[in-house]
Amino acid sequence: MAGSSHGHTPAAWTGVIIAFIGFCVAGTFMVAAQPAGFWAGMVIVLLGGVVGGIMRAMGLGQPKEQHPVHQVSATREPAGAEG
Repeated sequence: MAGSSHGHTPAAWTGVIIAFIGFCVAGTFMVAAQPAGFWAGMVIVLLGGVVGGIMRAMGLGQPKEQHPVHQVSATREPAGAEG
């Protein structure tokens, strides 16, 4: 995965950082026994996913055609077609 630039985009970094902050907020309020603060942290976690998705849609994510998992080779033969 390290060679594929997986997740090395502004959209991925921003979404993960926001989600991490949300987990920290939720964890702090969970220890403090404050359910409202815990759920606020969970909302921040979800916000991280939404922001990352919006940024990817705006073109700040990795295009699917450049990712090795999504590339289809035209020269590949189907299994069992030897001969």
